Amino acid sequence: MDPYVIQMNSNSNLPSVLDVHVNLGGRSSVPGKMKGRKARWSVRPSDMSNKTFNPIRAIVDSMKVKPNPNKTMIALSIGDPTVFGNLPTDPEVTQAMKDALDSGKYNGYAPSIGYLSSREDIASYYHRPEAPLEAKDVILTSGCSQAIELCLAVLANPGQNILVPRPGFSLYRTLAESMGIEVKLYNLLPEKSWEIDLKQLESLIDEKTACLIVNNPSNPCGSVYSKSHLQKILAVAARQCVPILADEIYGDMVFSGSKFEPLATLSSNVPILSCGGLAKRWLVPGWRLGWILIHDRRDIFGNEIRDGLVKLSQRILGPCTIVQGALKSILHRTPQDFYHNTLSFLKSNVDLCYDALAAIPGLRPVRPSGAMYLMVGIEMEHFPEFENDVEFTERLVAEQSVHCLPATCFEYPNFFRVVITVPTVMMLEACSRIQEFCELHYHCAEGSQEECDK
Repeated sequence: MDPYVIQMNSNSNLPSVLDVHVNLGGRSSVPGKMKGRKARWSVRPSDMSNKTFNPIRAIVDSMKVKPNPNKTMIALSIGDPTVFGNLPTDPEVTQAMKDALDSGKYNGYAPSIGYLSSREDIASYYHRPEAPLEAKDVILTSGCSQAIELCLAVLANPGQNILVPRPGFSLYRTLAESMGIEVKLYNLLPEKSWEIDLKQLESLIDEKTACLIVNNPSNPCGSVYSKSHLQKILAVAARQCVPILADEIYGDMVFSGSKFEPLATLSSNVPILSCGGLAKRWLVPGWRLGWILIHDRRDIFGNEIRDGLVKLSQRILGPCTIVQGALKSILHRTPQDFYHNTLSFLKSNVDLCYDALAAIPGLRPVRPSGAMYLMVGIEMEHFPEFENDVEFTERLVAEQSVHCLPATCFEYPNFFRVVITVPTVMMLEACSRIQEFCELHYHCAEGSQEECDK
């Protein structure tokens, strides 16, 4: 008998009894007599959860050192510009949210890829003659992190590999490995302001390479690539026929003297998925609105990748509708002074921090050109009591209550990352404490007494 067949008395229009027979595929339908399964609990975590690993959390959580109780904690470790309250978003941005909420129009479900009007707003805002966009080229997501996740999920299968910068944002590895995707690390060169080692990058590409991630401006480096360097990266991708995932969340956070070049404006040959969001430029990371911009002027992705992104977005019901409702006003009513003042503050803090740390023996900061971070090299030979950057930063917390992330979190040992969004007074105090710490623990390396005497 077929499963779930209801037998009815044919002599009556409405049966007095329903005779229900349930076929359980060979298992008895009598309770307590199940066949083929042992009657015991066996609940195991999924392979995906077992493969999910966040290097930052793993390292930071293992740092059991308590801060110095006599000194107020200064956290230079959190990439959230809102933490200290000194970088609020613009009142126009807040008002746009209030207006969207008060309208009552955005309390229901939206399409999983976002409202059409919101995608039109993003397409119009980021359209360039060299890289045109329409609403069909935009997928709205729950923050830039989900945008990255969807791009990896649509481009790569388990067993394939992706190319990820070292040092680089740890989420790339966390997401990829949870999906069974191999991560290959290409090197950034601190002596060249963190440009990519292009020769080494190209040597990593094989028949299983699904995409190249380019993070510009960079977290954790704060680097901003020149047009010529970006063109060289695109040339590698074109030669090897590898699509690019461009993480451009910090695209509009570039200091004076540098210029951000959207990667898609420099090539019509290489298909690019560009990820961005409101989090950084508008200083609202908790609002969770991001996007994917599909640049594919040679139709290499075709409908399959576009359709795949739509299908993947349907696993959840898209980003917050209230933020979508406010999006047009956020994009067009935010005054230019807001952006200018944010960048001026960050640039001032960068200069202050760089100059202070560059004067400390044993440290080698690399000046950033954008984003919210500064990477500092540790000349470990001058700090022999510490095995690595993790121990160095642990002791910095314990003695000076200054918390910086060891760059081992970003696959790059013997550096640490400083977040530059803290109030200026705090930044000055932190630099002073780092100097005190280094002076206490600094030792002349063997054979370098002449340098130490300078």
